[in-house]
Amino acid sequence: MFQSYEEALNWIHSRLRLGVKPGLKRMEWMMDKLDHPEKKIPTIHIGGTNGKGSTVTYLRSILQASGLKVGTFTSPYFEHFNERISINGHSISEEDLVKITNVIKPLSDELEQTELGSPTEFEVITAMSFYYFAEVAPVDLAIYEVGLGGRFDSTNIITPQISIITSIGLDHINILGNSYEQIAFEKAGIIKPGIPILTAVKQPEAFNVIREKAAQMDAAIHRLGEHFFIDHHVSLENGERFSLQTSKSYLENLEIRMLGQHQTENAALAVEAAILLAASYKIAEEDIRQGLKKAYWPGRFEIVSSSPLIVLDGAHNEEGIETLVVELKRRFPGRKKRLIFAALGDKKVDNMIKKLDSVSQMITFVSFDFPRAANAEELYQFSSLAHKRAESDWQKAISEELRALESNEMLIITGSLYFLSEVKPYINTFI
Repeated sequence: MFQSYEEALNWIHSRLRLGVKPGLKRMEWMMDKLDHPEKKIPTIHIGGTNGKGSTVTYLRSILQASGLKVGTFTSPYFEHFNERISINGHSISEEDLVKITNVIKPLSDELEQTELGSPTEFEVITAMSFYYFAEVAPVDLAIYEVGLGGRFDSTNIITPQISIITSIGLDHINILGNSYEQIAFEKAGIIKPGIPILTAVKQPEAFNVIREKAAQMDAAIHRLGEHFFIDHHVSLENGERFSLQTSKSYLENLEIRMLGQHQTENAALAVEAAILLAASYKIAEEDIRQGLKKAYWPGRFEIVSSSPLIVLDGAHNEEGIETLVVELKRRFPGRKKRLIFAALGDKKVDNMIKKLDSVSQMITFVSFDFPRAANAEELYQFSSLAHKRAESDWQKAISEELRALESNEMLIITGSLYFLSEVKPYINTFI
């Protein structure tokens, strides 16, 4: 039995050595042993390449504004591991994490002796979340973010009230496939019989896969731009304003604090979900407005300092980088841009770096302490920018860039969310 938080966390992280093991049988085995906590709580399931975390946050904030107790399961964490399992935006306590780890550890040991083998870190954490939300701190509803893909993801043992696929991008191609159709097929695996599916997927070839799967499952489909619409979008200094024609009503002048046109799409998905959920829960228009306005998710085009101007953005794939570049050009056309970039070694970074080159005056490539982190020198080789450098010590790179920053310049720190989770506390010591 674990006596301390550190012991429990070390055991959980030790399971990273098992890597990714697709399939649902280990999860189903553990759920059976726990008397199926996943069936005791209403759920929402959110998958997609980009925008999952933001969409989770918008929807949680709306539901919380309506008076509901809302659990969220997200990944990766940004500053503290406990963020992954939260209720109404508050992370699980260290005491409760130890308690539920002591419930799951014996099951993991028993499962290891079967033909199914040891559960992975993600499977263990997912099982912990179900037990926590159902038995330890019961919630009215839990929102589950898919970890990887969808079809074989550990979270895909639920039958949710609504499924959401935010977007499709060419990420994790070594596991999910190297075409939009293949990746869409994996993401569409979360579509369940008769359960509405909401999506903001744009690529026709990807959407066709989702539409076909929805038809097979007799699942009503709600597509942004086809069944509900954004209009009158205006960027504000500290957010975005837009109106939304939902499937049932027209909502004028909705406001969000997170920056970027793409965030209006994530918010629109959350609002459409809330409109559908209003048939079962008391969700008023004012709850939607207040929930959107209060929603906050770190590391998504986040301005952490205005003087000097510093932006953190977890753009960790090609589509995310493209969105970042568009927003930088749109919001800060007159600013010179210095960038610091880090990535995981299993990412296809050539096009990502090419896009960053197009908007940068100077790029510093760094590495960080993570098993899959790319080497700074390797990233450096992909850039054709005249002013570039590689620095193995990311803290040194940041402090040097901040000292060099002039009044007409801005610093953008981007790439892996794992990297940004280390960066933000360090940046806070400067501002």
